[in-house]
Amino acid sequence: MDDELNVTYITLDGYVELKYLYFVIMLTAYILLICFNVSIICLIVIHKNLHEPMYIFIAALLLNSILFSSNIHPKLLVDFLSEKQIVSYQACLFQVFMFYFLSSSEFLLLSARAYDRYVSICKPLQYPAIMRTTTVSLLLCFAWLVPACYIVVPVALNINSKLCSFTLKGIFCNNSLNKLFCVTSNELSIYGVIVLLNLRLFPMLFILFTYTKIIIIAFQSCGDIRRKAVQTCLPHLLVLINYSVLITYDVVIVKLESDFPKTARFVMTLQIITYNPLCNPIIYGLKMKEISNYLKRDDPNAGLTVQK
Repeated sequence: MDDELNVTYITLDGYVELKYLYFVIMLTAYILLICFNVSIICLIVIHKNLHEPMYIFIAALLLNSILFSSNIHPKLLVDFLSEKQIVSYQACLFQVFMFYFLSSSEFLLLSARAYDRYVSICKPLQYPAIMRTTTVSLLLCFAWLVPACYIVVPVALNINSKLCSFTLKGIFCNNSLNKLFCVTSNELSIYGVIVLLNLRLFPMLFILFTYTKIIIIAFQSCGDIRRKAVQTCLPHLLVLINYSVLITYDVVIVKLESDFPKTARFVMTLQIITYNPLCNPIIYGLKMKEISNYLKRDDPNAGLTVQK
């Protein structure tokens, strides 16, 4: 009983009218993105000739998208059907942790895949020696463990922070939670900038650097290498642009929270959190030749003769 009395609840004040309409739209989008992402992952798992670093990183990216969506959409759907949109402070902190952990992992996974493409196109003879199973495993562990270690620090330090406001201007918990604290820590603000640089900006610069090198090498080479570079890099760049928009929006919306119309913020937030997880499997499924070939076949055991 005492534990129940000590629970702190936060009101999510970002919802607008027509909640039942948005519920149907978001439920449909969530079902589709789960089906699309799981389908591509299963194709990669089932077919042994897709057990290569490039496709393993794609599967990891799609799995990350499923986890990212599942952190937000179920609670979102419940809130659409509820009279009051509330969340406990502890659950809110957990959602903050998962949101920034998984979004940061996305950038590191994109960086790992960029490195894989760089080695494949720019150093093809060394590719088997560099991109071994051990290397791929280490890159995947790094992409998930490092963000978790970074993000858990501010979340853990804020567990016992005192709240002076209990209304969050949003539909899920993100950096806006910092505005509810009675006292903001300068040290945590500086730490947040370091996290932003290490987990977002530097990986993005690394990706741009690797693809610049790939483009230079491709245009200096024959048509086959140029075509291979376009086929493998274009989907990656589209996903990077999509996710960069998500992160930019998340940073900007916190700064402009009081000046941004509520309905516009609500609609844009729904689009941002849904667009990337829903479009990633479509981009990879349509633009990656081997995956697209498997999707077009009726027989799941067919396609083993697809030329790479």
